[in-house]
Amino acid sequence: MRISVSSDMDEPVARALVAELRERGHEVRPHGALSPGDDAQWAACSEAAAREVANGTADQAVVCCWTGTGASIAANKVPGVRAALCTDAYTADGARRWNDANVLALSLRLTSEPLLKEILDAWFAGAPSDDPEDRQNVARVAGMDASRA
Repeated sequence: MRISVSSDMDEPVARALVAELRERGHEVRPHGALSPGDDAQWAACSEAAAREVANGTADQAVVCCWTGTGASIAANKVPGVRAALCTDAYTADGARRWNDANVLALSLRLTSEPLLKEILDAWFAGAPSDDPEDRQNVARVAGMDASRA
């Protein structure tokens, strides 16, 4: 899977994220502080990663900043992106299942390496729900994107 990854800081957990994704066999497309010469501002690098998901050059993305909030907000401004700030595995599973999230937002401050692996396990094991109500909600969000374009 092609995964776009952004971080506004070159922190140990961001480096661990890239290494873990590669170890799991994913093609990683780094942005921000993870790619020398890139704009490392959280808004810019999160947008860059999210745009790759929206335009199909990445299958999913993981965006990071100190709290994860700014990265999540910036990514969600890109039409077609459903970014979820996840601080635990249960939230990551639910984001994939109920929200069909395609961008994972992480806090560099709160995410330890063991927790990172748990979140990634849940994220990649999760699949979008077939429940009609869940699909209707995801479709409604897509309609919101369409009305902004």
